[in-house]
Amino acid sequence: MTKFKLTHTDGNARRGRLSTLHGEINTPAFMPVGTAGTVKGVFTRDLKETGSEILLGNTYHLMLRPGDKNIADVGGLHNFMNWNMPILTDSGGYQVYSLSKLRKISDEGVTFKSHLDGKEVFLSPERSMEIQENLNSDIVMAFDECTPYPATHSEASKSMKLSMDWALRCKKSFKSKNLLFGIVQGSVFEDLRGDSVKALTDIEFDGYAVGGLAVGETQNQMFNVLDFTCPMIPSDRPRYLMGVGKPDDIIGAVSRGIDMFDCVLPTRSGRNGQAFTSSGPINIRNSKYKNSEKSLDEGSDNPICKEYSAGYIHHLFNAKEMLGGMLLSLHNIYFYQNMMKEIREAIETSSFENYSTKFLSMYKN
Repeated sequence: MTKFKLTHTDGNARRGRLSTLHGEINTPAFMPVGTAGTVKGVFTRDLKETGSEILLGNTYHLMLRPGDKNIADVGGLHNFMNWNMPILTDSGGYQVYSLSKLRKISDEGVTFKSHLDGKEVFLSPERSMEIQENLNSDIVMAFDECTPYPATHSEASKSMKLSMDWALRCKKSFKSKNLLFGIVQGSVFEDLRGDSVKALTDIEFDGYAVGGLAVGETQNQMFNVLDFTCPMIPSDRPRYLMGVGKPDDIIGAVSRGIDMFDCVLPTRSGRNGQAFTSSGPINIRNSKYKNSEKSLDEGSDNPICKEYSAGYIHHLFNAKEMLGGMLLSLHNIYFYQNMMKEIREAIETSSFENYSTKFLSMYKN
């Protein structure tokens, strides 16, 4: 029985709650990315203050370093990284695709060389489930092959069918009391996405992710895939769009029925001097901020905006002080989580369309 409760709808936008063994997640939700057991440059206590209710970790990276069995020995990833709230772990399929140049894919799984030391590693659906159970992930992702973009219909079909075979093996080998999500593949092809959804719903998962997007297609192409994919996914299960994205991506995806998101942008951008604001992203290295006594975003009351001036943070980047990247990373997570809170409130009050129109009219990429 699903642990997802849909509480409000506004058009295709959905407001809900997802229960896990480590707490409840309010949706639509944004998950900061803690790939190697850390959201880069941000303390876990500060993440809680931002309103973050769930973090994302990664099977591939944690398997290689420090090792999933080592993490199991200290009580799982929650204890290891001092985070007592929900954790979702990606299965490792995307990282095998993106980081491993020398890889061999077979029906059994993927053989690849570690990006750390070149050592040969084998990852299969069963091994991915074992690793994620050792990590004690609240939400475990099925092992899949991330289909490259662009791909022909034939290439996308072959890749999707392999992922569906692996999804069934994941379900059969999954022994945890935690949640298991399947991943819809099929590139930009409506018939393949439909075949993938049918295969996954026949297997039956606790939630369904839309994978194989944010890999080079345009925003319009991504939205088009969501337009025909989301209605196929059972309405009583959470829908997760993997690896997305920019604020306007999230607004557009929520309007099409997506409930969960993750992306490295808030912290990666923060480390590189970019701050998200209500009027769009800014580059804090720009000389116009040198003597600015204003906050990063005068429309925000988050602690970074209240306690530090844009001029000070500009100075930190100019002086190559690590605190600059830490402050912008935290600011950006506050921005994303405040946006998600406003989205949830707008759906509850049947004003999401007005909210999204106003947000997008102010926010300029």
